[in-house]
Amino acid sequence: MQVVSAKFDIKNANQIEVAKQHGAYSNLKQILSLEPSHIMDLVDKSGLRGKGGGGGSCGAKWKNMVAYANKTNAQKRYLVINGDESEPGTCKDKYILNLDPHLLIEGIIISAHALGACRAFVYIRGEYEREFVSLNNAIKEASDELDGFEIVVYKGAGAYVCGEKTALLESIEGKRGHPRLKPHDKKEPDFLFGSPCVVNNVETIASVPFIVKNGWEAYRSFGTEQSPGAMLFQVSGCVNSPCVKELPFGYKMIDFINEFGGGVWRGRELKAVIPGGSSAAVLTKDEVLKATLDYESLKEFRSALGTGGMMVFDDSISMPNVLLNLLEFYTEESCGQCTPCREGCGWGLRVVEKIVHGEGKMSDLQTLKDICYMLDGKTVCVFAPAVKDVIMGFITKFESEFKALIND
Repeated sequence: MQVVSAKFDIKNANQIEVAKQHGAYSNLKQILSLEPSHIMDLVDKSGLRGKGGGGGSCGAKWKNMVAYANKTNAQKRYLVINGDESEPGTCKDKYILNLDPHLLIEGIIISAHALGACRAFVYIRGEYEREFVSLNNAIKEASDELDGFEIVVYKGAGAYVCGEKTALLESIEGKRGHPRLKPHDKKEPDFLFGSPCVVNNVETIASVPFIVKNGWEAYRSFGTEQSPGAMLFQVSGCVNSPCVKELPFGYKMIDFINEFGGGVWRGRELKAVIPGGSSAAVLTKDEVLKATLDYESLKEFRSALGTGGMMVFDDSISMPNVLLNLLEFYTEESCGQCTPCREGCGWGLRVVEKIVHGEGKMSDLQTLKDICYMLDGKTVCVFAPAVKDVIMGFITKFESEFKALIND
């Protein structure tokens, strides 16, 4: 079953005439005549989970925002779509933005109706120029369907931390992209320009038309009990055929790598996989053979499904060098707001750099663990805890490779 990728292989499906021939905006007027609460119930019952990394319940998030807005008599509500997609190893949302932007627009219209949103913002990373143009062109084509509803496409400046929703909101407001402190009450929504808002990933909102048109039972008919539906999974790295493929949750990870990624390249052996974008903890070969592509399975291995972006490493790859490369990225992209993150990422990088260059000591491995303790749970956002997971995954699961580079 194809939820968001049905038109990916159709030529010119990014143009409204072709998109409409294949079901885009069908029955939209009837859908918009439905009670907003009915649409929210459909999304909630479908079990749709956020596909940008967190995996939280979409329906629960919507209901929390609407309940808060009604309780406080909020004059405005906003829908924000996160299309930043800066996570290394992740390249799924760009397919929707390029190949079927009208599906996203239709999802925005339906979702905004359900939420009572007066305006929608789509935040796209600065490097996505092609996607920025594609979506803006589609919005112009869809003016009749939008019927005066405004979608603002906001281009970021390329900061990885703006993939974090509150930093993204700060950026839209014209401020520096620093994550916000989180409220103690988890039912309190996010806010944009002082008004309550919902922030969802591109693929999440693009899944809404399927659910509303086909019913929540249709979405739940595939996937797993706790991870219903499907997702755009990606595989890159040491494989013969890097690709993006929509499949139901619960698919075996090793089968995806072999069937759609063409297996490990050059006749080499599989060593490791980062399963959900670079911030998900690395898996060993043995773990990959057991893992399935759903939130619960990856959690069992103390990793995360994240964005579903698998990065494959063969047996010729040095894992200390991979960690060094990742820490160079995270050190550069830390926003610097929190001291543990600002200093800890750079400190971790310098320690791993010493080890890779043959200047490390056995005590450096303990130093890395101490740095991880400092990074975990002591910052405003989850950037630092994610870096902790990355470091700990590498130095515990591939400890022998680090020790082999140490001479003392």
